[in-house]
Parts: sequence; structure tokens; C-alpha cells
Amino acid sequence: MSDTPFAVAVELDAHGAHPAASSASAAPSPRLLASRVADAERFGFTVTTFDDSPLPAGDRARLDAVQRAAFVAPFTSAIGLVPVAHVAYSEPFHVATQLASLDWASNGRAGWIASASGSAREAAAFGREALIDDELARERDDVIEVARRLWDSWEDDAVIQDVATGRYLDADKLHYVDFEGARFSVKGPLITPRPPQGQVVVVAPAGTAGADVALVTGADPAEITDAAARARAEGAALVWAEVEVVLDTRGVSAARRLSALGSWPEVGRLRYAGDADGLVSLLAEVEASVDGVRLHVAELDVDLEEAGRAVLPALRERIGFRSPRAGGTLRDALGLTRPVSRYATAAVKEFA
Repeated sequence: MSDTPFAVAVELDAHGAHPAASSASAAPSPRLLASRVADAERFGFTVTTFDDSPLPAGDRARLDAVQRAAFVAPFTSAIGLVPVAHVAYSEPFHVATQLASLDWASNGRAGWIASASGSAREAAAFGREALIDDELARERDDVIEVARRLWDSWEDDAVIQDVATGRYLDADKLHYVDFEGARFSVKGPLITPRPPQGQVVVVAPAGTAGADVALVTGADPAEITDAAARARAEGAALVWAEVEVVLDTRGVSAARRLSALGSWPEVGRLRYAGDADGLVSLLAEVEASVDGVRLHVAELDVDLEEAGRAVLPALRERIGFRSPRAGGTLRDALGLTRPVSRYATAAVKEFA
């Protein structure tokens, strides 16, 4: 396709994508989560994502996805950390601040899966009215836009730490964002300096305005190709395909493992069950139309190691897959440039 690096992300929420992998077990402990993220980095995955829901599942309270990503940040140095943060009933200013802080904690490896969920139960828990689909889409677009403005509201050199004058920052390099959305307004500026990446990488379903990476689904490679073409026509810079995976491993076939696990409801994603070589061939096929994939493996305790040990090395040989480098940013790993603050650009133009 292009010189854009092909990304392989892996979802590390709970104990796996198959319902039977997680339903009978407590949420992973912080230590187990950190161990899995460290394994994913050691294997060379580009990104790890962290799913979340607006409300706890049953009576199992846990840290939200942004907090989990922040917890593992000091234990990693290369892999991108991309949590879900919901927008429907969260304060946009707080969402932008938390994600900027995550980018600082990870030295520029933060991303954000912008999710909009608005069931009646969730709305009631927040004392709000439930939003319909069009309203949710508008809310997500508005929150992404205001987050981007807030991340730009500090110019890169706003922090001066001038001991002689006792000034920590140059107030002239902080800017009000003055955003008016359909359901909220934000004045700004942010309360944290501009993120190391300038803009945190935004990942969202295809069709979402302002996203850097569009997530597409399809039951087969042809559907993925069509969905990717539509996403690019809508302006997506990068496109990732969602892929569910269960692998032959430890002498047990994927078919036998699925039979033991039980029903795995279809949600429209491409699904692969078989050996590592077959998955490599499938990913090489979809690489012709997308810039990366996000793997949802059936059981993390089994499939994460198999994918890291047998799939990623073969992808390096087959399509030139490259793992992120220690000390690099997520934008570096994805081939995205670091944007200039819109306010700094405006100031330069005005001066000129």
C-alpha cells in the first residue's frame, strides 16, 4: 500500500475475547495486567488496547481503562497504550486532561479509543437522559474536537521555568478554546502542558470525525476491503481491521479449543481459527487494504504467547512488519507526523 508501518495491536482487557475466558474469573490484578503488557511489548506488538464500559460489570469494581494504561506505563518503553474513554456522560475537559497525562506518563505513547455508549441504564446512573444513535455520534465528534483544541491550548514552549522572574510559564502561550458543542461548552485552556505527541492518537469507529485511526469490521477480507475504502473516502488517515483469533497451540487445535470454550457470539468481525501460518497468510492478505489490525484473542493466557512467538516473527519476514522502538512515540510507530499547535500556527500567520 504505502510506506506506512503496518500495526498489530492486541486487546488486553479481562482474560480474553471469548466470553468463557473472562466470565468465570475476576478481573486481572494490576500485577497480572502489567505482566501481560510487558509480554506484549517483549513480543513486539505495536499497541495494546484496554476496553472499558461506562459502568462496572455486575459487582466487580475496577480501575477504568485510562487508569490501567497509566499504571502499566512506567513498566514499558515502546508499546503504544490505547485505552477506551467514553464520551456520553464524562466531562470532556476531564477526558482530555486524563489522556494528556497518560501521554506524559508514557513519554508519548498514548492513544484513545473514543467510545460513545448511551444505554438507558448508563444514562440513569449518571442522572442523564439516554442519547439516541445520532446524538451519540455528534457527542463523540464534539468531544474529539474539543479535546484536540485543549491539547493545543498550550504551545510547546509555554513552560519557561524562569527562576529570575519566578514565572513557570508564559501566559501569552496559553489559549482559550471557546468551544460550543451541542450539549456542552468549554473555555479552556487545559490544566496540563501540551502532550509530548502534540496530539494524542485518536482511534474510533469508521466515520468518526477527527480520528487518526478508523476501526473497520467485516466477516471476510472482501468486506474488510470495502469497509476500508469507505473509511478512506470519509477522510481516515489510517485504517485498522478488527480480527478475532483462536490459534492451534500446545498440541490442541483451535477447533477443539473452541468446542471446549462453547459459543462465541458473532459481532461482525473477521474471525480466524487455525494455526499461526494461516493467520499470517490472512493478515498478509488484509494488509493490502488496511494499515493494521487489532487482534481480539480468545484466551490471553494461551493465544497471546502463540501470536507473539509464531505470528509476529513470520509477519516480519512476510510483509516487513516492524515492532516499535524503545523511546519512540506512538505517532512514530504509526508513521504519523507530530502536528503543530493550531494556536501557534495562527499566531505565526497573524504576525507574518
